[in-house]
Amino acid sequence: MKAFMLLSAFCLGLMTFFLNNHSKKTPETNEIFIDSLTIGNKGKNMVDLKHFLDAESYVEIKFFSKKKNQWILKNSYRYEKDFLISCDPVLEDLNNDGYLDFTYKSDVAARGANEVRRLFLYNKKTDELVSMKNSNEFPNLMYNKKLKCLTSQMFHGGSTTVFLKIEKDSLRMFASVDNSDEQVITTYDTKGNPTEIGRKPIDPDEIYDRYDNFNPVE
Repeated sequence: MKAFMLLSAFCLGLMTFFLNNHSKKTPETNEIFIDSLTIGNKGKNMVDLKHFLDAESYVEIKFFSKKKNQWILKNSYRYEKDFLISCDPVLEDLNNDGYLDFTYKSDVAARGANEVRRLFLYNKKTDELVSMKNSNEFPNLMYNKKLKCLTSQMFHGGSTTVFLKIEKDSLRMFASVDNSDEQVITTYDTKGNPTEIGRKPIDPDEIYDRYDNFNPVE
């Protein structure tokens, strides 16, 4: 009787283990992007992005450094993602250091006018790919050669050009030109406190212009 009970318990445990593991589905890989030729230190770094569809939609980004012909994992990130749009990965130099950085499309807004990308900057000192924590807050990011910073253009009822500095793993807004009923130029201190430095009527044809400078506006 005791042996029968032990056998029954063993069989029940085995069945539970099988059912639990059988029910765990492997997430569906929706997109894959790999570059080991151009990102960071060319030929010595690799970025691997995978977009998974499971109970949720998410991406995993892994960054590697080559040591003695072996790829060593340096960074690993995971973020939720809108499942309706492609990741559309892009490699470009966004801090003018001569090394290619990495972005992927994480969301869209304003009927597609605001393209939101998560930004990862290559750090040549640490040989790592650093995620800019708040890059999702600034759509349509571009490098600004004139001011050696990043700019973002936000579309709403009008548009706002935002000027951004890279500080460690975040982007800090230091100026903006807002075109709505009027054109309002604002600067921001390191704590985010605003100071309005200009205001004037705006030509309706200029409401959606993007700017390279805020003082003067051009």
